[in-house]
Amino acid sequence: MSANPHEALPIRLTVDDSDSPADVVDALFLGRFATGEQPYAHSSSLDRVKSGATLLPPGASVLRSARDDDRSATLAEGEGWTLLVSRWNRGADVTVTAVEPELAERVLKQATDGAKDDPEPQPDNVTMGFWYVSPRRGPHRTTRRIAAGSWEEVRPNYTSPVAEAMDRLMKVTPDDISGRLLLLHGPPGTGKTSALRTLARSWRDWCQVDCVLDPERLFNDVGYLMDIAIGEDEGTANGRWRLLLLEDCDELIRGEAKHTAGQALSRLLNLTDGLLGQGRNVLVGVTTNEDLERLHPAVVRPGRCLARIEVGPLTRPEAVTWLGTEEGIGRDGATLAELYALRRGTGPAAIPDQARGADAGLYL
Repeated sequence: MSANPHEALPIRLTVDDSDSPADVVDALFLGRFATGEQPYAHSSSLDRVKSGATLLPPGASVLRSARDDDRSATLAEGEGWTLLVSRWNRGADVTVTAVEPELAERVLKQATDGAKDDPEPQPDNVTMGFWYVSPRRGPHRTTRRIAAGSWEEVRPNYTSPVAEAMDRLMKVTPDDISGRLLLLHGPPGTGKTSALRTLARSWRDWCQVDCVLDPERLFNDVGYLMDIAIGEDEGTANGRWRLLLLEDCDELIRGEAKHTAGQALSRLLNLTDGLLGQGRNVLVGVTTNEDLERLHPAVVRPGRCLARIEVGPLTRPEAVTWLGTEEGIGRDGATLAELYALRRGTGPAAIPDQARGADAGLYL
């Protein structure tokens, strides 16, 4: 083997018009490491960098600097070392190559010391998964953090019988689970979705909540269903429970379901207490605008539901207490969506006096 590292490990750089200036900076940084001139490398990643931090140690000489739409790259050097800073949004990667490992470690510490910013407080946020079928990738799951108030904060949004039922639901633990189906039904705008966000926060220590964005497809596509029901997803491989949320599933669970919807319903029930659900810590949460009398009897049979809650509007006294005034509130009370509209000053014209049916168009 050659005594010269650059002869034993030659480096060649090829650049074309698809490479950005930042890509070139990245490639140039590898030169001294690849040739062996600086054979030691240390790196660090920072999720959040303090505003104004340069991530350059004292005495650094900048060789190249490039900025793309979504990131920037800075190449700098000093006596016996080279440094690359790649930054995006609030985060950064810092890598140092050097002639000695102690030097690389020391320069990296100088560059990053005190530069890491504290994470933003997110006491009201909870991580939720979102499933959908992508035309190119097939069944796909992504996650995002969503705002969710505590149950103590949200409780006044619900009429007394609903709040009392929710009190019990929010305190459920894995030891309390009997049925696997959670059913929230009632008129639009009464806060069913808001309740589910709060439930995700209340259960986050033991249950991962995933929302299925295309539930009408889920139970008519066996491959999609199997990916969700059988596949191990983030947070569920260690024995955590998972709650699959299916919103506005009127067609699926109403009593006069057509043949195709009936097949889908059978698969839903199979997931909750049939062979498909055996050995899986899976709960299914369903919201619907249908009245209880119109739901399929198989859905509401005893023992199948962990909870079955009809979420209705607040009574007039409750609505007046919530809003702080009687103005705009009818004798039958108001839904949560109507109250928020009144609070915003939208006015009665935006809240027509109509039956609170499936066509009311007010969701929350």
